[in-house]
Amino acid sequence: MRLPPLKSVHYFEAAARLQSFTKAAAELNVTHSAISHQIKALEEWLGQPLFERKTRQVRLTEAGKRFIGPVKTAFEQLAEGAAEITRFGKDRPLTVTALPSLSAKWLVPRLSDFQRQYPEIQVRLSATSTVEQIGGRDIDLGIRFGRGQWDGLESELLAKNDIFPVCAPGLLTPDKPIREPRDVLNYPLLTDSDWMRSGYDEWSDWLKGAGFPEAKIKSNLSLNFSNLLIQAAIDGLGIAMGNVINAGDDLRHGRLVKPIDFTVKTDTGYFIVYAKGALKQPKVKAFRDWLMEQASGHEEVCKEAKVA
Repeated sequence: MRLPPLKSVHYFEAAARLQSFTKAAAELNVTHSAISHQIKALEEWLGQPLFERKTRQVRLTEAGKRFIGPVKTAFEQLAEGAAEITRFGKDRPLTVTALPSLSAKWLVPRLSDFQRQYPEIQVRLSATSTVEQIGGRDIDLGIRFGRGQWDGLESELLAKNDIFPVCAPGLLTPDKPIREPRDVLNYPLLTDSDWMRSGYDEWSDWLKGAGFPEAKIKSNLSLNFSNLLIQAAIDGLGIAMGNVINAGDDLRHGRLVKPIDFTVKTDTGYFIVYAKGALKQPKVKAFRDWLMEQASGHEEVCKEAKVA
């Protein structure tokens, strides 16, 4: 397909519609000579004069009249297409993917605040443990657990995965005080079966970090989602391993306490993940900024949490 110079066509359309090079130049914020130059280039490309030039007015020639019809149609179709794309971008829901535990325990309870701040943005949440195609046609932004390295994607740390034990306020008894980290072994321990199957044991890492690498872990109850572990701890079934995301709110409200105030830092965390350039979309940036705002202060809350 051989197309005429599109800039020249743009200038031609304005001059034909306004019947004036001067008015076309003012509308397009260019000089009169720029309009003349572009139209002359278009006439040379077509091999036909498009305007009859008079002192204060220009008129379309027969060739110009034949050409302006298709040009108007093309411009109208371009405008309609651009409007449709703009409407699609605004009307399409913001699609977020996050881990089921994080979604249930931390994200969903906060979404009403986002809706109050941004009532015009519709959110669709996909809670899944699988790695979906973030940045593709269907997923705008994700919250993922790891070390912040995903090929072809941008990532920002939302919260560190620094770990500490938590339990219900009434679980501990005077006959079994917890004076040092290994004393937690005198109580039922709650473990994450998914982590255990993958070879990662938070309890072993915590005890190792506390100086007891040889401590033997005996799990009394194993569950496959961290929000279930936290709920089991709230219900008094044992001591769970928590972090700022899965236990922060319950520590703040007194549903959980720390049996001992000892935190072990890890090299993992929760990350906001999105395609390069995604933050140019206002709704994606709004959600990212809101997530950061929601996560701020969590570490301080956990540091100040009540110790049993």
